[in-house]
Amino acid sequence: MGTTAMAYGPPQHRPAEHRRSWAAEILLAPVAGRAWRELLYVLTSLPIAVVTFVFSITMVTLGAGLLITFLGVPVLAAGLSCCRAIGAMERARARALLWYDVAEPEPVRALQRGKGLMAWVGALFRSGVSWRSLLYAVLHFPWATFAFAVSVVFWANAWALLVYPLWQWVFPTYLDQPGIQLWGDAEGHGFYLDSPPEIALASATGLALVLVTPWIIRGLTQVDRLMVAGLLGPSKLAARVWELESDRGAVVDTAAADLRRIERDLHDGAQARLVALAMDLGLAKEKLLEDPETAAGMVDEAHGEVKLALQELRDLARGIHPAILTDRGLSAALSAVAARCTVPVRVTVDLDARPAQAIEGITYFTVSELLQNISKHARATRASVDVWRTGDRLMLQVTDDGKGGAGAGAGTGLAGLAERLDSVDGLLVLDSPEGGPTTVTAELPWRD
Repeated sequence: MGTTAMAYGPPQHRPAEHRRSWAAEILLAPVAGRAWRELLYVLTSLPIAVVTFVFSITMVTLGAGLLITFLGVPVLAAGLSCCRAIGAMERARARALLWYDVAEPEPVRALQRGKGLMAWVGALFRSGVSWRSLLYAVLHFPWATFAFAVSVVFWANAWALLVYPLWQWVFPTYLDQPGIQLWGDAEGHGFYLDSPPEIALASATGLALVLVTPWIIRGLTQVDRLMVAGLLGPSKLAARVWELESDRGAVVDTAAADLRRIERDLHDGAQARLVALAMDLGLAKEKLLEDPETAAGMVDEAHGEVKLALQELRDLARGIHPAILTDRGLSAALSAVAARCTVPVRVTVDLDARPAQAIEGITYFTVSELLQNISKHARATRASVDVWRTGDRLMLQVTDDGKGGAGAGAGTGLAGLAERLDSVDGLLVLDSPEGGPTTVTAELPWRD
């Protein structure tokens, strides 16, 4: 969640700026740090790939061959464990040289169904990460060989041709030929780059190759990025499971906080008032025969306390789940919330059907929380609430003309709203520059 700043306007208003940035990037690419890091990555990939390929093939074939004995299981387990370590090394190398950060996959212990060495070995064999790491070690070797050959050939020839005017004198001095031979025959006839125009053309060709080579290497390393992310990172299913576990934790924490709030409100509000009411009625009962007038006054006071207790219970019930939301839907419920706001609020709800009760409830409480923030902190003179449906998403936008500068840091109400929305695959975006206006946009899944 955060504020997103975008530059709007017709593209023709900014072409010169874009041309300058692209031209500068192309011209500076050969000497940029990124180009040298990617070259270093390609150069180191080949020896690493050779070692990991030989090791993985050896361990897997040895372990598979020994499976008829008990030794095959530990050998194969050791090979897979080392392949996972190779995967960790490759993720670290991609992070350091390619600046490509891939999340750590699920650990082996997450799949263990018991304790001990055999449980760990079983989890290692069941883990898809282990076998994907092995597949990476096998597939990376031919690709690393190809990328190494292409990179070295282009890089070496590009710089050699670029500086050809500086070392062209080597050929007539030490090799007894006028320059680089492009073609020749057995009789000694050939074409050499020895005249000034030919030398200049060779240098210009080298300059073009120098400018192009970093982009070729960048394209090669893009394949490495895909391999690292696809084979060495967490699977989509595992990432989704972790996300759901995190969301479940947020939902549990929110529910626990709501329960504590309800308990506190009951203890400090309605419960305390009912206890006092019981004591007053007890005193009135004692006074009933001795002093009927005083008892009648005490009963009248108790009647007022009953009304206050009922109002507090209604407010508490409304905070849990308002009856108007269940009976009449979002439009009526949001209008009721807006009526309690300290500033005029325009409410527009454009829905052709009702979403799931959970989505309705989250939408209601999100608007309620945002309008409370406007009443307490915004110093606004007017606000608006808009709710509509786009495809399979429910959109919500709350805007005010207040002082702005709202933050969504940890511990704030907006951060809590963002966690609540995230628990149902929702999204909260805040745009609140200093001086206003403030716009909060929420997106929730539409569930019938």
